[in-house]
Amino acid sequence: MSTPVSDDEKRKQISVRGIAGLGDVAEIKRSFNRHLHFTLVKDRNVATPRDYYCALAHTVRDHLVGRWIRTQQYYYEKDPKRVHYLSLEFYMGRTLQNTMINLGLQTACDEAVYQLGLDIEELEEIEEDAGLGNGGLGRLAACFLDSMASLGLAAYGYGIRYDFGIFNQKIRNGWQVEEADDWLRYGNPWEKARPEYMLPVHFYGRVEHTAEGVKWVDTKVVLAMPYDTPVPGFKNNTVNTIRLWSAKAPNDFNLQDFNVGDYIEAVLDRNLAENITRVLYPNDNFFEGQELRLKQEYFVVAATLQDIIRRFKSSKFGSRDPIRTSFETFPSKVAIQLNDTHPALAIPELMRIFVDVEKLNWEKAWEVTRQTCAYTNHTVLPEALERWPIYLFEKLLPRHLEIIYQINHLHLQRIAAKFPGDTDRLRRMSLIEEGDPKRINMAHLCVVGSHAVNGVARIHSDIVKSTVFKDFYEVEPEKFQNKTNGITPRRWLLLCNPGLADIIAETIGDGFMTDLYQLRNLLDFIDDEAFIRDIANVKQENKQKFATYLEEKYEVKINYESIFDIQVKRIHEYKRQLLNLLHVITFYNRIKKNPSKHFVPRTVIIGGKAAPGYHMAKMIIKLISAVGLVINNDPVVGDRLKVIYLENYRVSLAEKVIPAADLSEQISTAGTEASGTGNMKFMLNGALTIGTMDGANVEMAEEAGEENLFIFGMRVEDVEAMDRTGYNAQEYYQRVPELKQALDQIGAGFFSPEEPELFKDVVNMLMNHDRFKVFADYEAYMICQDKVNELYKNPKKWTQAVIHNIAGSGKFSSDRTISEYAREIWGVEPSDVKIPPPNEPSILSS
Repeated sequence: MSTPVSDDEKRKQISVRGIAGLGDVAEIKRSFNRHLHFTLVKDRNVATPRDYYCALAHTVRDHLVGRWIRTQQYYYEKDPKRVHYLSLEFYMGRTLQNTMINLGLQTACDEAVYQLGLDIEELEEIEEDAGLGNGGLGRLAACFLDSMASLGLAAYGYGIRYDFGIFNQKIRNGWQVEEADDWLRYGNPWEKARPEYMLPVHFYGRVEHTAEGVKWVDTKVVLAMPYDTPVPGFKNNTVNTIRLWSAKAPNDFNLQDFNVGDYIEAVLDRNLAENITRVLYPNDNFFEGQELRLKQEYFVVAATLQDIIRRFKSSKFGSRDPIRTSFETFPSKVAIQLNDTHPALAIPELMRIFVDVEKLNWEKAWEVTRQTCAYTNHTVLPEALERWPIYLFEKLLPRHLEIIYQINHLHLQRIAAKFPGDTDRLRRMSLIEEGDPKRINMAHLCVVGSHAVNGVARIHSDIVKSTVFKDFYEVEPEKFQNKTNGITPRRWLLLCNPGLADIIAETIGDGFMTDLYQLRNLLDFIDDEAFIRDIANVKQENKQKFATYLEEKYEVKINYESIFDIQVKRIHEYKRQLLNLLHVITFYNRIKKNPSKHFVPRTVIIGGKAAPGYHMAKMIIKLISAVGLVINNDPVVGDRLKVIYLENYRVSLAEKVIPAADLSEQISTAGTEASGTGNMKFMLNGALTIGTMDGANVEMAEEAGEENLFIFGMRVEDVEAMDRTGYNAQEYYQRVPELKQALDQIGAGFFSPEEPELFKDVVNMLMNHDRFKVFADYEAYMICQDKVNELYKNPKKWTQAVIHNIAGSGKFSSDRTISEYAREIWGVEPSDVKIPPPNEPSILSS
């Protein structure tokens, strides 16, 4: 049950959340009780906490609907250029609290729920995360949707409604175990099925070249059923749509097949078609060339493009009759952004529609396609690049293979004309890679078929131009751009850290919520003792709240005074959780060697999921757990060092852990992390970063001042130099005693006495084939960690560094990122026009 809020706390909440009118509170209570009764068919005697959550969700959703309908009417009337963000992942997390904040309803809902004798935080905890993503790429898409709505862009997210999202991670006996994420089991109050917009998607079949043109015939059809979820902008009455497709078998599926005598069998076989949208592939930065994944990629693209073209052709509200017949204006009305290469098939599919269906000539179709599409690259890791075997295309998408061959033929003709006789360049730049099997390079297809290509942080965009797409950059340098990633300050400050948001609003006003650059004004208070104290206090409160959560869940006593040292992200060798762990083991050894010495205490928290098939990542989780077990139970160590493996890291858990962090670990090998966005979330929430000059860390150091981050280790140039001379792990192992000790302990079974050989694969990797050069940065990392301890001993100086970081985080709002995409790639202008709310006359009718 909620505790009554003191007047002082109420006054603080008012600054950010606005005052709740009594009428609003009464109306919300009425609506809540109505939904409990009519929607959920329960009374207060039998209602469960989940019923109460659903009643509140429907109540809040009611406030969205009028704005949602009106926004779509407004777009039909104004007919602006529309932006379509295509992604196979949208890592949305929970919706309830975000919706209340963006609609300005949170205070009223808090009060209404309190008056009903319920605890709103308890209800918020019941909501399942929409875990339709793996990590950074999917979460970025979610932040982008929030910013596009908040900037008044006519934008649509398009993806897949997976029945099962990213698996739930259990840690059993130190090992990761996966459980299915049945997130739809209790229904989803935020989505609306739209069966009236169901569309056919074709697979298999063969191609016929006839006098009337090319026909793709004898295909198998799967239906795509759209589910729409509203995306509210921040207090601007704009509500955009994310449309997710679900696969449905047509009613005659396998029944038109007269040789299937078994009717029952045929109906059961409907599952084969519907499996397309059953489950999210749980790989992050890794390509696994499965046929089902290719089907998913084509399914989302084919359904989406039909939808886009339908909307383009009929631009008046409620009208489904085509009024546009010429595609001349298509690029001035439609932008398509490809979130990595996963939706790359949009390029050949758009060509197929224009040429085969709409009967445009090839040159015109190609010009329109290129002007419409733009591609974002998210990684330079070779194992992540999509390279599909041609035999899969021959079977699954025979017409698209022909189109890709033709695109490649004309592309190579242009290159050959520019560089006569340079056959090696033709080989490097081809969309088709020779070999057994021959493969289609989807990144090359995206670069050739788009008018803009961007990386996601300045250093990443430079690497893209000088390595992966060097040949393409030489031919069309004007095509390549940078768009440094960002995060939405609504979820990642207001929602997850209201205490900090309140202090900031009291100090500089609340304009920062839509213009994060205003955080710069906090520098005027860098020496203000009261402000420094307030910032330190809110961090302490967040730490205590999170420590309470940890103590309940993990039965470990947490020292609130310790540095909360946090690394949460997908488990991958390039992210170097092992480097973090080597510091932990070394710190442990130092305490054991000198038990009476004073050490700055640490609570090291590591969390994240490993892809189920990634053996080394799973061993890393087991090793962290094993090290934690030894350290946490060593009485000599006491409360000076604790190690916790955070189970089932996800969006809703990030919202709890990030505000409590003192130290953010961003320690990938320079040149491997394209951008990172967790780094930005920690910065905005008052943690200091220990990190390499990689991804967006470079720009963070620039914004906050490098002296306010703990930067260490090799730069990209150093890594490249080492690649030329060769990395010799053995040399570091022999030369650095603390490193040798830690590694010997892992190898000899000090952390796995029952199974001394358990971690031999990890040791062997580190010693003999570590692509990410952990040992090369070990010494610099240890020295840097000592600097962390030194600064932490001076709370005032630490907090001033924190203020520099918060003040410098304005650049990393996704509002800034999206404004740049809008102006420099999509050719649209962000708008601060506030659409009138449903209770006021429409500006359209005036």
